[in-house]
Amino acid sequence: MKVHNVEMVISAVRPDQYPEDGLPEFALAGRSNVGKSSFINRMIGRKALARISSKPGKTQTLNFYKIEEQLFFVDVPGYGYAKVSKTEREAWGKMIERYFTGRQELKAVVQIIDLRHPPTADDRMMYDFLKHYNIPCIIIATKADKIPKGKWDKHKKIVKETLEMEKSDPLIVFSSETGLGFEEAWKTIENKM
Repeated sequence: MKVHNVEMVISAVRPDQYPEDGLPEFALAGRSNVGKSSFINRMIGRKALARISSKPGKTQTLNFYKIEEQLFFVDVPGYGYAKVSKTEREAWGKMIERYFTGRQELKAVVQIIDLRHPPTADDRMMYDFLKHYNIPCIIIATKADKIPKGKWDKHKKIVKETLEMEKSDPLIVFSSETGLGFEEAWKTIENKM
């Protein structure tokens, strides 16, 4: 997809705040600081529409980005490390669960993981949650530029085995730095619209 028109529509915390356009939505989920903002910015060809922070837990709402009047990327709070109170984390969990399980427009969750490391317990929990609710999933293994190309297959195998991935779920090796996986990611998303 050629992206020229992107608009940050709303930062929502409740279903009554979600956009009512009826466009397909793709939620972006991943551990805090895994590179979600970098992924979004690369996919939409912007330097800083999604704010990148070195401080984990920056995203605290569901941020709806309308792309080309055709679909939404929905950036959800990162799971895992974020230095926030247990109460706040539980509130995020409820907000995300309500969105994931109750939103008809949601076509797939793009789960972003770090190719350099085996998926964490939090990554596995998220994947298991998506499978439990039959939510389509696209796995983006980012930061591929940080490992030699010859080791990608080994790392992909670790990801698949650790998550116990279903064969039907795409696993895309990606780099926000080089653009590797960009075309494949867009094609996969467009096929689920």
